[in-house]
Amino acid sequence: MKNEKLKIEEIFNGATYSDFLFRPQFSAIQSRKDVDLTMSLTRNIKINVPIVGANMDTVTREKMMKTLSLEGCFGFLDRNCSIDDQAARVKYVKRQHSYVIENPIVIQAQNTIEEARRVIAAQNISSLLVEENPGNGILAGILSHRDLIAAEDRDQMLVKAFMTPFRKLITVGPDITMDKAERIMIENRVEKLPLITKNKKIKGLITLKDLRMVKQKPYSTKDKKGRLMVGATIGVTGNFMDRAEALISAGTDCILMDIAHAHSEVMKEAVKKFRSKFRNIELVCGNVATGAGARFLMDLGADAVKVGVGPGRGCRTRLEVGAGVPQLQAIRESFLAVEGKIPIIADGGVSNDKDIALAILCGASTIMMGSMLSGTDESPGVVVEDAVTRRKVKMYRGMTSVEAFLDGNAVGYNAEEAISQAQSQEGQSLTVPYVGSVTDIIKRIKDHLCSAVSYAGEKDLLSAHKKISADPEKYLIRLSEAAKRESFER
Repeated sequence: MKNEKLKIEEIFNGATYSDFLFRPQFSAIQSRKDVDLTMSLTRNIKINVPIVGANMDTVTREKMMKTLSLEGCFGFLDRNCSIDDQAARVKYVKRQHSYVIENPIVIQAQNTIEEARRVIAAQNISSLLVEENPGNGILAGILSHRDLIAAEDRDQMLVKAFMTPFRKLITVGPDITMDKAERIMIENRVEKLPLITKNKKIKGLITLKDLRMVKQKPYSTKDKKGRLMVGATIGVTGNFMDRAEALISAGTDCILMDIAHAHSEVMKEAVKKFRSKFRNIELVCGNVATGAGARFLMDLGADAVKVGVGPGRGCRTRLEVGAGVPQLQAIRESFLAVEGKIPIIADGGVSNDKDIALAILCGASTIMMGSMLSGTDESPGVVVEDAVTRRKVKMYRGMTSVEAFLDGNAVGYNAEEAISQAQSQEGQSLTVPYVGSVTDIIKRIKDHLCSAVSYAGEKDLLSAHKKISADPEKYLIRLSEAAKRESFER
């Protein structure tokens, strides 16, 4: 892309979030509860809250992924694990809180109670459908939590001795409506409703808990079958195509092809390989920090571009290498370069909620968050007490940190190579304050984004994004140092 510097407005050169405020506009909103925050994640996926969990092993694994999608957000499972482990996490999330569980976990009538307990613990579920014989899919009964209580200290006895047999079950056909299923379950005082054919073949399962969750959270990020949507990450070398195939087979809705410097030949070759086999899956590529990089990825076939080189707390690229672009400038360059054809995911540098608003008003569609989510109950890891401050904290680390490298990516290196690689990593590990549930953070961000839409004089976030990003010099104020102190020091 030629003369990309000429395309960016002067106020954005060298600028980031703390350099701006935007002018308040007349608001016609009666209630901020009516504000719509829907934005595009990719070319074909929209989410109701523009928050994306970072693909980091201290941020987004199955628990965080499930919660984010349930709350109308999104996330990407990290790849710092085996292919099988990552695919298993995808399958776990896809089974959670859908109207119909299409492939419920089953066990055979001839299995032991001990084997059933192991499956229930591994899958984090409360009951199992029981099939007559291995692989035949014919429903024989249900083994519930109450049945397992009755089987206490009888682990070597068979499942069929304690399960609720088929003749006592309430079952329905696979085409039942949501309302009718709820009515049947309430009338018969059951919490599980197997879906079967006339020949008793298992076709799915409806649980009262999931059915009510669907009604309570209609804004959740779900696929066409009513299942929670899942994102997962791959690299660009080695077995990345095997990983992609396993993740897509497991039900992944969106793949993130993620490397530190995506404006590169290695990314180009990887995208070509990926698109030669997977033409219809949504693909996000990153990271880049320039308009030329964003246009490069779009032209390769990316459905969204992830923007940010070095702004995050877990990244030391700018400190160690000197490469990078101030984050708001990078967002603006990328937004102008792709000309609205695909969305921009702003990754890194967000320290508070006003940064999220500014990123979207200046060109981003969604915001990827790492450190702001890593101190929550839903992030991986345990809460510990800081030895000095005695405050509760959790670990957060960049995926190019030494610790992350040694935990996952060092596989395949000999000792000398591993030491050399570890010493040249561009990430860091640190602790972040423990802040409770991520749902509280999401609610706070939603409230502040609704306020930002009101101050922008619009009724929905997309309209505010379009208005201000179309003419930022009309609405943005570049702050002096004195104005920054007045605005942000409290």
